[in-house]
Amino acid sequence: MKILIDTNILLAIVPKRSQVRWLYDALREQKFTLIITTEILDEYAEKLEWFYSSNFAELVLEEVLNLPNVEQTQIYYNWHIIEEDPDDNKFVDAAISSGADYIITHDKHFKILNIIDFPVVKYLSLEAFEKILK
Repeated sequence: MKILIDTNILLAIVPKRSQVRWLYDALREQKFTLIITTEILDEYAEKLEWFYSSNFAELVLEEVLNLPNVEQTQIYYNWHIIEEDPDDNKFVDAAISSGADYIITHDKHFKILNIIDFPVVKYLSLEAFEKILK
């Protein structure tokens, strides 16, 4: 199964004492394939540094990039589906480009994906994904 993890979810799952650490552990245990792009990695780095520290960001990203179940994709077309927050489109475009199964997010801007017929991009909350993964 291929997924993308929105930055808001990544920030929640990386602390060792997080109640939702199970997703980061599942990534490390190779229970799914994580799709990334350079643009997504840049956002991860920026937000991890801002919320935690540059050292912590570096450690997390180094670990993620060295996992065999992390797949980098190239975006060949920008769909511009999410108009309310265009920055979120990087996840949608990567999902389409890679054929990902889901984007894992709590961001309300992704709700637009429920009403468009094409392209089909599915997203799930962290809680809904936990039910699928287990």
